[in-house]
Amino acid sequence: MGARTRLHLDYLSLAEFEAARWAGVMGIATFDGSHFGVRDTPVPVAEVSTPVLGDAGAVYEVWRTQQAVESGTHGRVRFARTSDVLFGCITVTEKEPPPSLAIAERTPLYEATERAYRETLGTLDALGYPHLIRVWNYVPEINRDTHGTERYRQFNSARQAALLTSGRPITGNVSAACALGAAAGSPLVVYFLSSRTSPTFIENPRQISAYNYPPQYGARSPVFSRATVMHEPDGMTLFISGTASIVGHQTIHVGDTAAQTRETLTNIEALLEEANRVTGTDEFTLDALACKVYVRHPSELPVIQAELRAALGPSARAVYLQADICRRDLSVEIEATARVDHSL
Repeated sequence: MGARTRLHLDYLSLAEFEAARWAGVMGIATFDGSHFGVRDTPVPVAEVSTPVLGDAGAVYEVWRTQQAVESGTHGRVRFARTSDVLFGCITVTEKEPPPSLAIAERTPLYEATERAYRETLGTLDALGYPHLIRVWNYVPEINRDTHGTERYRQFNSARQAALLTSGRPITGNVSAACALGAAAGSPLVVYFLSSRTSPTFIENPRQISAYNYPPQYGARSPVFSRATVMHEPDGMTLFISGTASIVGHQTIHVGDTAAQTRETLTNIEALLEEANRVTGTDEFTLDALACKVYVRHPSELPVIQAELRAALGPSARAVYLQADICRRDLSVEIEATARVDHSL
């Protein structure tokens, strides 16, 4: 049997984080500038410019393990790793090229995205953790049109190009992921989990795989699986990608945030059922999820919270962030993580 890994996610307040502190910490994400006490540390910290909603105050997304952790840097990527799993993050600022060097497709965001992914994938290859399991992308002003096209489409083109250059697939066995908006003027922030062994890739029977979207969503499709399952010696962790009110490839319930939230939860239930089927368990359930909920319009937070409480119960683990979503007609997006432990 291998060593106990138990990669574990917590969403913590500052007081809770201070109480637990650094034991087994692999990585941290902070939101809306709430990086008090965690910036100058060897542990990788992804500083995301998305406001926290509700009464939570400062929220720290903390990834822990029971294995020994080694921290380091590789180029601009900061990482922490165990013998099996690596957490890393990179921040890249967009820069306008001189007019003489500008190329139409290679916008500042394209260049920043390609650089972030090139350095990330190079780090994984150099350190021997080649399998991306889950990636979080925070793209400033994701829905704004610049240089003749939407910035989310610029991001998708650059991500796909970087994956192809590295020799990685752009369909099928690709990581779970999300891409959300961040504040104007903030940098591109990417953080990720990777492993020495390949995860199981999960698609949603209710949806067309994102990498097979028709051209109306951009010349280059988004590259992500709907979910992945990471296998460890003592259990499994399910990573559900950013999920929204999409059936097939189309947004439904446009303008009805409550209905969009319910449809999103129906999609998550379908993913749980598929993950259970593929892995031969029945333990991935709604009430076991830790959710990160992205809300386009803060005024609609009570509606979204009410739907989540109705579906997940009053003690649901959820943190709410204000963020623009990859489609302008989407009001809410939910990502989730769940853990199944096995007896050794």
